[in-house]
Amino acid sequence: MTLISLILALLLEQLRPLPVQGVTLRMVRGLASSLARRINDGSQASGRIAWLMMMAASTLAVAGGYWLLWEMQPILAFLFNVLVLYLCMGFRHDSHFFSAIHVALRLGEHEQACALLGGWRGTLHNQASPSEVARLAIEQGLVASHRSLFGVVFWFVLLPGPSGAVMYRVARELAQQWGSRCDPDAAAFGRFAQRAWEAIEWLPVRVTASVFSIMGNFEDAIYCWRSQAVLWPEKSSAILIASGGGALGVRLGMPVHEAGTIVDRPEMGLGSEAGVEHMQSTVGLLWRALFVCLFLLALLAIAGWVGR
Repeated sequence: MTLISLILALLLEQLRPLPVQGVTLRMVRGLASSLARRINDGSQASGRIAWLMMMAASTLAVAGGYWLLWEMQPILAFLFNVLVLYLCMGFRHDSHFFSAIHVALRLGEHEQACALLGGWRGTLHNQASPSEVARLAIEQGLVASHRSLFGVVFWFVLLPGPSGAVMYRVARELAQQWGSRCDPDAAAFGRFAQRAWEAIEWLPVRVTASVFSIMGNFEDAIYCWRSQAVLWPEKSSAILIASGGGALGVRLGMPVHEAGTIVDRPEMGLGSEAGVEHMQSTVGLLWRALFVCLFLLALLAIAGWVGR
């Protein structure tokens, strides 16, 4: 059931992708904002309580709904699985931006590529060179594919029903909404959400990076992962970008033009300067990684049936 649910959810998302600001996401963010206003007293303890309340309300409700539907009719539980997984994904949205930037660069429409990249990343890149645009798009694609697909799938497979996918997605939203605030009261409140997200992300991001490494240049990917990831400020992104750059044989990171200034960043990956051809290679890497995950799930399903 897990494998079939995943395949159907992927097909559904490709045929009818959800908007990035969908109803479900707006509801989660609205509940998080309301809860923070009521509970936040500027302490870490209040942030811990709010996080646990939010996670319990979401994951236990989904797990309970799945169990009730299973008791009523397994086919209803299966359809619930597919629906919730579909709502938790966002791979089609990210792949749309990546493909549009790829096409724009191939056609020489540099300004259009910069505008698309800015809309995807939420920052201005008007002064970025074509190589910078390709480099940033590859980085964003590697990280986004994990957080909107591979990470969701990892926890969906690990926990019962669709509760793992919901836990992962809600934890990510809470870390973004509560853990990224700079003012002292909000920072203390969101510290637990950020640490909890790092703990939840620790294993799946390493599994994804391992698959990237196996699907590309393994030796270079592992070398970049071990030697370069420590240089990047955000740990999970660093592992994905370093291993992905090594697997693809392309240099990522490095200074870029962003919002009218030059942002200094360490070099990640190995090989040649990023270009349109590396964007095509990135697409191939991500699809190979997805097929490997589906193949492994198929093997596990077959082993389960044989063992009965």
